[in-house]
Amino acid sequence: MTATLIWILVALVVIGLYLSWTAGRLDRLHARIDAARAALDAQLLRRASVAQELATSGVLDPAASIVLYEAAHAARQAEEDQREVAESELSQALRAVFADARQVEEVRAAPGGEEAARELSEAVRRVPMARRFHNDAVGAARRLREHRKVRWFRLAGHAPFPMSFEMDDEPPQALVDRT
Repeated sequence: MTATLIWILVALVVIGLYLSWTAGRLDRLHARIDAARAALDAQLLRRASVAQELATSGVLDPAASIVLYEAAHAARQAEEDQREVAESELSQALRAVFADARQVEEVRAAPGGEEAARELSEAVRRVPMARRFHNDAVGAARRLREHRKVRWFRLAGHAPFPMSFEMDDEPPQALVDRT
């Protein structure tokens, strides 16, 4: 009788430790998602800021400046539920403005243009990486949250279900080729 009670107690302790470890892992994944989202937001803001700066610098022709400025402004001012669409539109505007490699050369030839083109090129390259890190963290947390033990024992607590950030982040080829 006593041995059976000890074995039951040991089994309950092992199960409790396993559930605690799983809850800790899930908590670390949620913290990783928060950090990745902050990094993604920073990269998106940087890209929009550099695009807006370039649009107002007078280096681009007026039509390209207006298209780029409006898309960058919309991306910076977008509400959270419209953010993916606004960022995708900024990506499309960047591809439209810099579809021709000659446009990039004109920017580089202008005073301070080399620095602006380099900053924009870095910004458009970093956005897909930041988005990939964020979506990888979201995928890992989702896979863990789909396990029965997490649902049955409510190990996720009150944390919202993680959502991936889906947008068009294809950079302009003319900017990527030069780096």
